[in-house]
Amino acid sequence: MASPSRLDRFHRRHPWSHNDHYGPWVARQVAAAGARHILDVGCGTGNLAALLRRRAATVTGLEPDRDTARIAAERFADDPSVDIVEADFAGRDIRQRWDAVTLVAVLHHLPLAPTLRELRGCLSPGGRLVVVGCYREAGPIDLLTALPAALANPVVALVKHPARAAAPPPHMTAPTREPLETLEEIRAAAARELPGARIRRRLFWRYTLVYDAPVAPGPA
Repeated sequence: MASPSRLDRFHRRHPWSHNDHYGPWVARQVAAAGARHILDVGCGTGNLAALLRRRAATVTGLEPDRDTARIAAERFADDPSVDIVEADFAGRDIRQRWDAVTLVAVLHHLPLAPTLRELRGCLSPGGRLVVVGCYREAGPIDLLTALPAALANPVVALVKHPARAAAPPPHMTAPTREPLETLEEIRAAAARELPGARIRRRLFWRYTLVYDAPVAPGPA
């Protein structure tokens, strides 16, 4: 099997986004919740926002990287229903509540437990949180489950991007960070902060988390 460094070099020559791979899945989870007003944290150049907009009334995208936020803002300049804000999660409108909040490869950039707590507070009653996240590999189970991803990654790369790239596309140039928490640590934090959250290990070194906020009780 190719070493990680060889896989990295191959991926740079034939780039494709592991995050965009899960975009349609995220959009389906949001649509299934009937969300109309959505917050996309770390929206990048807006690939997920474009999918979400097809079924939602409004999408607010937060993006802290200036150049990336500019690209996203220009992309949606003619769509008043999509608002791109050059800000990180702390820069959101703390008074607002959303029907759905999405984060793709963003949560590991933030303090885990406090952010999960704040995300819960961002949701309207019955709102849905959808996360596609990265985790730190630790132990034989993580290494074993990484094997299918390592084998599939170059195959998908050749299908999606058969020609060699001179440079990565804009949506793959935002700053990155290695995850600190293991999947078990993420599960434990979610159990404390988001009771009932559903977490699954996924292909391509990702996990997914779906949490539904309690529905507000009706009148007595």
